[in-house]
Amino acid sequence: MKFVADFQQINLFCNINGLDQDRGEDMSGRYRLFGSLGSPYSRKMRSIMRYRRLPHDWVLRTERNRDEIAHLKPALVPVLQYPDTDQMKNDSTPLAYDLEDRHAGRSIMPDDPCHAFLSHLIEDMADEWLTKAMFHYRWTYAADIEYASHWIADDSFPDHIGENRESMAHMFAERQVGRMPMVGCTPENAPVIEASYLRLLALLESHVGLHSYLFGSRPALADFGLFGQLMVLATDPTPMELMRKHAQRTEDWLRQLDDASGVEGDWLSLEDQLPDATLGILSMAADIYLPFLSANAAAAKTGDENFSLQIMGMPFAQGTFGYQVKCLTDLRQRFAALEGEPRQRATNILESCGALSYLA
Repeated sequence: MKFVADFQQINLFCNINGLDQDRGEDMSGRYRLFGSLGSPYSRKMRSIMRYRRLPHDWVLRTERNRDEIAHLKPALVPVLQYPDTDQMKNDSTPLAYDLEDRHAGRSIMPDDPCHAFLSHLIEDMADEWLTKAMFHYRWTYAADIEYASHWIADDSFPDHIGENRESMAHMFAERQVGRMPMVGCTPENAPVIEASYLRLLALLESHVGLHSYLFGSRPALADFGLFGQLMVLATDPTPMELMRKHAQRTEDWLRQLDDASGVEGDWLSLEDQLPDATLGILSMAADIYLPFLSANAAAAKTGDENFSLQIMGMPFAQGTFGYQVKCLTDLRQRFAALEGEPRQRATNILESCGALSYLA
């Protein structure tokens, strides 16, 4: 599973029906997407399905439907139930690719294999690194802890009010704050995490808009990966204030991308240069994400439980995480699978951004 530094790993809450079964509504041909509004991966998946105009029902995960998806391990959201079947799957990135295989039209994968790979790289960084910013801000600052814990309690336990609401919020906040070191969200790492968030905002602010995305005038997987994390960051008090101060245009773009079902557009042509924002985010991957993945993989190879490195001239350290070894392996395999002219172009772009040595 994608590393989820938020409440979606906790077996405390499940789902509420987004469709009234007792009213006998027709479910034929429709997906059911179980998720949480405070979950970046749920928001990402819902936005993808809206853009692709795939018939679905949004099902807020609460305690009422605990048993309905309890068989899926680990207990992650989003969970997608496929039309006219009991089949359910989770993990947003494989789900996005699965939907590509199942449905033609309005693809989120650029036609150009080079751009498709670069889009995947950015999405992977959003899922595995930007989520640290989401988790850090949410569970570091008092205002965010107060806000997020009650938001989660209200969404996850809508039948509990009064004192139960307070106890649910307090219990969850304690648990999440206790997990901070495990996900690398420590006071020592805060300068790196916060600097990377502001750096990303500055890059996006220079480019994004209703018809301006990272790989053309239509959104790609990369845009949706960033959207999921940033939409939550745009809601929690502290990162929201920073976004509104430094990148209001980006916040507007997030609202637009939440439902882009009316957006039409084209991919960049092979003759088009990648936007400066896209190249800047790829440089971020070279400066931050890929060194992080490489240090983690090296520690896993030698059996070290922790690793450390310098990121943007600042120290960063955390525990070794097995899933992120798979992320680096997958990125290298995807790059190795490129052939011919797309591979040469990807090589040139990655080399210019400083990322090639981590992937070749």
